[in-house]
Amino acid sequence: MNKRLDKKEALNLLENASLIELGEMAYKKKLELHPDKITTFVVDRNINYTNVCCIDCSFCAFYRHHKEDDAYILSFEEIGKKIEELKAIGGTQILFQGGVHPKLKIEWYEDLVDWIRKTYPDITIHGFSAVEIAYIAKASKISIAQVLKRLQDKGLFSIPGAGAEILSDRVRDIIAPNKCDVKTWLEVHKNAHKIGMKSTATMMFGTVETNEEIIDHLEYLRELQDETNGFRAFILWSFQSENTLLIKKHPEILKQSSNRYLRLLALSRLYLDNFKNIQSSWVTQGSLIGQLALKFGANDLGSTMMEENVVSAAGASYKMNQDEMIRLIQSLGEKAAKRNTAYEILERF
Repeated sequence: MNKRLDKKEALNLLENASLIELGEMAYKKKLELHPDKITTFVVDRNINYTNVCCIDCSFCAFYRHHKEDDAYILSFEEIGKKIEELKAIGGTQILFQGGVHPKLKIEWYEDLVDWIRKTYPDITIHGFSAVEIAYIAKASKISIAQVLKRLQDKGLFSIPGAGAEILSDRVRDIIAPNKCDVKTWLEVHKNAHKIGMKSTATMMFGTVETNEEIIDHLEYLRELQDETNGFRAFILWSFQSENTLLIKKHPEILKQSSNRYLRLLALSRLYLDNFKNIQSSWVTQGSLIGQLALKFGANDLGSTMMEENVVSAAGASYKMNQDEMIRLIQSLGEKAAKRNTAYEILERF
């Protein structure tokens, strides 16, 4: 497809095209961008430096308030031990995310990033969502741009796309009313891109959003990518409802099917025509649907996920190691390769 999809065409495809038709279109688009049929993955660890959070998202089962018995902030030594374990298996990246801690200001984050960069110079720091960045700015009484520049100066390499959920203020007011709004989420990423800091973009579907709002979300991302070319990848996943307040408040929310995931993944590949990389979310879908996603537009299997706490707190507990990833990729007739955060290939298999 050479003509760019508009919103009306995207909605028609999502609601009326067959799954097979969508898959064929998305796979063709993927091959235009990746004719070598290389599927990548990264060996990293998701380190949640704190579970204390004042945002109180109803879809999250991970967060705690700071006075709860199991609330924590990891010490630098505890973080260092986790990084040592990652290095021992050939890992190259840490995905740093936490709750939005009400008492931590910019200086704490600067010290953390600086310590990691100096202690583990060969480890890439991909960390701090737009929601965290926006709150650090507010708590520290400085601008979002200042937070990003100060952390970049200490060694922050890129920021993840977490906290986007659905880029609709109507939806956000229902599922996460204390979380930053759409404008602020986009502002954080735009400011990061301005200083040469790349990021990723995400979508969590399956709560209370409409099909139109899903396409609006993709449009926001495509517009910003047109302007900055700062997103390295897009990652889509479904709401994991177990143990969450949201499913208690809205029992009408249904578990999302593999069909729905694959349809939205294929549509994302077609609509986000300026995104080179789209990840498969095997962490929420399981390894076999994660593999099938490679036929629906995904060209990356994401992380081997040495550690994951947020999604597992909500009931998903899929695991996959490097050998299994390589096997799943190769059994589809594609070529497996290990990458780094910048999507540079480190090793082929």
